[in-house]
Amino acid sequence: MEADVTVGFDIGSRAKARCDLLGVAPYSEVEGQLTRRFLTPAHGAALTTLSGWMLEAGMSVRRDAAANLIGRYEGELSGEKALIIGSHIDSVRNGGRYDGPLGIMLGIDVVEALNRAGRRLPFAIEVVAFGDEEGSRFPASMSCSRAIAGTLDPSALDMTDAEGVSVAQALKAFGGDPDTIASAARKPQDVLAFLEAHIEQGPVLEAEGLALGVVTAIAAQKRLMVRIEGTAGHAGTTPMNLRKDPGPAAAEAILALERICRAGTDGLVGTVGRMTALPGAFNVIPGAIEFSMDIRAETSATRDDAVLTISAEIHAIAAKRGLRAEVKLMQALAESPCDPSLMGLLEAALADLSLSARRLPSGAGHDAMVMADLCPVAMLFVRCEGGISHNPAEAVTEADCALAAQAMLHFIDKLERRERA
Repeated sequence: MEADVTVGFDIGSRAKARCDLLGVAPYSEVEGQLTRRFLTPAHGAALTTLSGWMLEAGMSVRRDAAANLIGRYEGELSGEKALIIGSHIDSVRNGGRYDGPLGIMLGIDVVEALNRAGRRLPFAIEVVAFGDEEGSRFPASMSCSRAIAGTLDPSALDMTDAEGVSVAQALKAFGGDPDTIASAARKPQDVLAFLEAHIEQGPVLEAEGLALGVVTAIAAQKRLMVRIEGTAGHAGTTPMNLRKDPGPAAAEAILALERICRAGTDGLVGTVGRMTALPGAFNVIPGAIEFSMDIRAETSATRDDAVLTISAEIHAIAAKRGLRAEVKLMQALAESPCDPSLMGLLEAALADLSLSARRLPSGAGHDAMVMADLCPVAMLFVRCEGGISHNPAEAVTEADCALAAQAMLHFIDKLERRERA
C-alpha cells in the first residue's frame, strides 16, 4: 500500500510548531533561551508533553531505565520486531529548537498518519526520545542510546556534572533506578532497523537547493579533557619571568589544534568548546586551566593520528614552560556507515516525491551511530537555514518538514514490501 500523503492534518506545520512549543519554559532551564539538559526538570516537562502527543497518535508509552521515552505502535501481531524512529530531546546550552526534537515530532506524526488510516504493518513502530545526545550536562554523550544498544559502560553512571552530581544520583532523583539500567538494552532480534530524521546542521543542502538528503556515514570523533597545571599566584606581585602560568600554554595548545586540523585530511576538525581557569579570579594567576577538545574526521585513523599529535604537542608545550599536563580521553566514537539497503529505500522514497537523492556524510555525531551497534540504521537530513545549528537562529521550513514526513511514510511503505516479500 503506497503512502497517502494526504494524512488529515498538516504534518509540516504541526511538527515545526511542536518543536517551537518545546523551545520555551517550562521546557527550558533558562528564560529567553533553549537549554534543556539531561535529567533536569525541563527534560521531565518535555517528556510529559511528548507522552501526551504519543498517546494521541495511537501509541502505548513507557519510560525505560535510562529515562528514554518510548512510544510503541503495534504491528499486525502484538510483539512484532520494531522499526525504531527517534532522535534526542536534550539541547546544548542556548541551542536551537529543531536539533533533535524535529526527528521525534516527525516520528509521532508518521505514526498518527498510519493510525488514522487504520494501517498496521508486519512490524511495530517505536518512536524514541533519547535524553542525552549532546552531553551538555555530563562529560560524555549518547548515554541513552548506548543503554538501548547495550553498549553503555556502567562506569558512565559515575560521571558528574559541574555541581558534582553523578548520573546515577540524577537518574534516581528523576524517578529512575540506576541499578536496573541494563534492562534498557534491546535484543537485536527484536529490532528491525533505526531511522533518524535530523536537520543537516550544515550548508550543503541549502547551497544545492535541496530539501532533503540521505546520510552515508557519521564521522568518527573523540572527546578529550585537557588539564595544564602551574602555580597560582598574585596577579600584581609575580614578575612575568617567574610565573608558571598555564594560561598561555593553553592558548598555545588551542592554536596547535587549529594548525593540525587545518593541515589534515578526511574532513578533520577540532574544537575547544569549554575552558575553565582555576581558581577563576580576576587578580589570581591560574593554578590550572582545564579545557575540552572535540576532534572529528571521516575515518578513525585520521582522527586518531590527530589525537596522538596534539596530545604530544600539549605535553611538549607544558614541559617547555615547566608545567604539568594531563590529556584524558572522555569518549571515542568510530565512524559509522549507514546501511546500504536502507539508504536505497530512502533514495527510492525521495524519488517517489520527485526529489533528488543527494548523498552526504554527517560531520556531527548522532544517536544513529550508537544504534548501529544494535541494528541497521538510516538517516534523513532536512535542510536548515544557513546551515546554522547549536544556535538560537536555527531554522527550518514547514514545507521541508512536510516533505520529510512524506519521505518517511514512503520509506515505511518500501520497508513493508521488503518484509512481506
